[in-house]
Amino acid sequence: MARIKGVDIPNNKRIEIALTYIYGIGRSLSNQILKDAKVNINKKAGELDNDELGRIRDEIEKYTIEGDLRREVTMNIKTKMEINSYEGTRHKRGLPVRGQRTNRNARTRKGRGKVVANKKK
Repeated sequence: MARIKGVDIPNNKRIEIALTYIYGIGRSLSNQILKDAKVNINKKAGELDNDELGRIRDEIEKYTIEGDLRREVTMNIKTKMEINSYEGTRHKRGLPVRGQRTNRNARTRKGRGKVVANKKK
């Protein structure tokens, strides 16, 4: 198993998909990295030699990913909460941030449904 930025890359998957196991890398960025590193997209991760892995690592260094990206995102959320922006107050209350409905969905953020006494049907 190859390690890139502290993440184990699965050997049995295509390198295009295997790179998406790194936080901050999706399919399009994965394709861009492989194109710039001149590595075949259809190659399995276990078939890569050290030269190709080195080129991929060098390309990935150009992007903010994994721990740095997580830190940046959490700092952005904390800043919004401190300045009491709309998004920050939604984060504080554990409600959906991006304008989704809450009266019939969003249970994953709000928890179990609350029973309202004497609610008319």
